[in-house]
Amino acid sequence: MVQSDGMYDSIRHNQTKNHPSRTPNELPLWVQRQDLAESDLPYIHSLLAISFGDWLDQIEGFPWQPSYPFLLIHPDGTKVAWQRCEESSPYPADWKESSLGVNAVSEAIQTCRPTLLKADEHVSPQLRGFDSLAVPIFTRSTGLPCAILASLIPAGMAQAGELKLLQAAALHYRSCLYSRFELLFVKDLLQENNASQKEDHRREILADVLRRMYDHIDVESVLSEVIDILEQVYPMSRTDLFLSQDYSSTNEKVKPLAFHQQEMDICWKAFMEGEMREESEGSRRRLALPLTGKQGVYGVLLLDVAASNFDDSDLRFVKTLSEGAGGAFEKAKLHEQANTLIGELRLINELTQRLNSSLKLSDTMQFATSELLSIFKADYCFILQLDRVNGHFIVMSSNVPSLTNELFDKDYGFCGVMLTTKEPIILSDYRTATPVASQLMDVTDSRSLLAAPLLLNGEVIGAVMVAHALPNHFSYDNYKLLQILSAHLGLAVSNSSLHAEVRRMVITDNLTGLYARHYLNERIHRKLLQDAYGSLILVDIDHFKKVNDTFGHQIGDAILIQVSSIIRSAIRDSDIAARWGGEELAIYLPRLTMEQATRVAERIRLRVEEETNPKVTVSCGLSEWTASDDKISVETLFYRADMALYEAKNNGRNSVAIG
Repeated sequence: MVQSDGMYDSIRHNQTKNHPSRTPNELPLWVQRQDLAESDLPYIHSLLAISFGDWLDQIEGFPWQPSYPFLLIHPDGTKVAWQRCEESSPYPADWKESSLGVNAVSEAIQTCRPTLLKADEHVSPQLRGFDSLAVPIFTRSTGLPCAILASLIPAGMAQAGELKLLQAAALHYRSCLYSRFELLFVKDLLQENNASQKEDHRREILADVLRRMYDHIDVESVLSEVIDILEQVYPMSRTDLFLSQDYSSTNEKVKPLAFHQQEMDICWKAFMEGEMREESEGSRRRLALPLTGKQGVYGVLLLDVAASNFDDSDLRFVKTLSEGAGGAFEKAKLHEQANTLIGELRLINELTQRLNSSLKLSDTMQFATSELLSIFKADYCFILQLDRVNGHFIVMSSNVPSLTNELFDKDYGFCGVMLTTKEPIILSDYRTATPVASQLMDVTDSRSLLAAPLLLNGEVIGAVMVAHALPNHFSYDNYKLLQILSAHLGLAVSNSSLHAEVRRMVITDNLTGLYARHYLNERIHRKLLQDAYGSLILVDIDHFKKVNDTFGHQIGDAILIQVSSIIRSAIRDSDIAARWGGEELAIYLPRLTMEQATRVAERIRLRVEEETNPKVTVSCGLSEWTASDDKISVETLFYRADMALYEAKNNGRNSVAIG
């Protein structure tokens, strides 16, 4: 039985050419001429032991007493392998541990000749009854002693014939050694050849993958290519891709890089340092490779592989792949950013044109709300206007009907923050990080928020807020875009408000606050086309000239204001009251009959008489129209009411007359 002191260690070779695998008889001459070099000798202990076992398997019938033990010794004195003695053997059980052949082996090495040492020449007392033989084994071309084959025989039996036999056995052992050496040499060559083929195959894969990645102009395709190729090449591994927070992917293998999680230490270190990080746990290796472009690091590729199936060529492969992926990702991202920028500019242009095409504030707000919901893929949108006089924000437009027209104190919530800072806000998760209370966020149960103040000449005139039910929905690109859009929206809101104010001034009488006569005429004309009937009341303040002469024009103006206020409070929101001229006022009552209009006029007459100070009275003339009237017009309606008013005055004033 053969025993060895260790496993075979790889032998270093000078030649590394690639050749196909062959059987020993088919090995080419150049392989058979390979030899052990002096630099190989310190590493061949296991090779000697393995060859010793091959030799023992082949020496059946060798004319040597089976009780004579064999011992193989390295030139450095190490006992490499031995043949266990039979139980009936006269040799001591610890013979291999003794100083067997110390003198004989030393002499064989020094003289490079076979050596026979008599029993009385042994150093070890327990071997004094045995002769020892030692035969050096030389390399086949360089002639270096690479091993010594030694044996023991009973004292006095060692003859020249036994030494010759041991020499023959040594030559046989050398043939076994070189057969094993050649096979190992070829095995190394095949391994190198396989490694080279594997490397070439990986290069082909890498070149093809990098070409495809750089051909892609969208980020998602680049990310999919990276993950797919790693799963193909390393099917038993786990691949994850962690990207920085400014990009979110639809691929389930792509996740945000979380810096606060302890298990992600290896990833954020790779991200921060821009260098590969590695850690081992049991039989697994975890590699964190940064995706690096020319402008920075975009994420980390985390590969969890079996250590036994991952060598240096694999490491070079994944490093090159991650570097290429970083460049391809950057290229695709820059392309997407360029397209996004072009799209944003087009969007800003279109939105500005649409906002400015309508000067009606409600239409502007409604259009902006719809567009913002679409642009940011938001769940909710609120546009608020600041009323500085009353000190509150009012929700002018929203896709949440219950919150439309809601009032909030100007210092409340995120609007209050923006009123103070004049800066936009981005909030990843309202539920976990709530800097201020917000009814808009609470009612809608939103978690992500984008908000921007609407500014005009550096002053806050309102706010726009978009929200989403999920956290981390909005990106910083969204944040910057809303900041741009809010400037245009603020200008559009200001223009609409200014236009509304100008129009109000044009159609409103400055003194009474009632509509102007031309606006009343326009509205009546439209009503004549839309409705089936309606009524008109003309109101004239009795003896108004006398009031002016008695109390002065300021009191006269105050009387006009008082009467106008009574009229506004006595009619419906749909009714239209206007100053028709001087002290004469007109009220159009859509879809009211003469009977109903008479009750309204009588109510106004009584209240004027009771509530004015100084006390005045009014006379009222009424007219009505129906769809059955021939050639009905605004002028005809006014003419009839004016005739009725003339009749009321002739009847003593402070009365109502029907025309």
